[in-house]
Amino acid sequence: MMNENENIQDQELNQFEENVENTGAEAEDLNQKLAESNDRYARLVAEFDNYKKRTSKEKIELMQSAGKDVIIKLLPVMDDFDRALNHMKNVSNEDPIKQGVELVNTKFRKTMEQLGVKEMDVIGQPFDPEYQEAITMIPAPTPDLKDKVIDVTEKGYLLNDNVIRFAKVVIGQ
Repeated sequence: MMNENENIQDQELNQFEENVENTGAEAEDLNQKLAESNDRYARLVAEFDNYKKRTSKEKIELMQSAGKDVIIKLLPVMDDFDRALNHMKNVSNEDPIKQGVELVNTKFRKTMEQLGVKEMDVIGQPFDPEYQEAITMIPAPTPDLKDKVIDVTEKGYLLNDNVIRFAKVVIGQ
């Protein structure tokens, strides 16, 4: 009887040990699956956060340059105002036509500034191909103007600190 009880106890002990081993393997497998799920979750959260940041940045850029195409088409109008005012230098300041042109020019330029358009000031500055396009090179009138902008044939403009039209310049050599 003792032998039979010992056999039963041994069988139960062996079965218990197998269950413990299986439970340990299952627990390890579950822990591995949990770690994989946590990793996927963390990556998904990071990817979504990057998506939100990217779309927010794109939205801001879109708002900043919303009217870029229209503004670029209005730049020749600014050039025309400059030419008109240049031709009217000899006209009396009391001339109503000159006053009207100056008034419209001032309002137009203020509106463009409010939209983020800035005129580049390049005369006397060193040549910078990031902002200027060299049309020609001429002998520098003075040594200090060598490799610097001497004249501007077409003004350059920035929209929110991004070049929308390069300044076309003459450089001293």
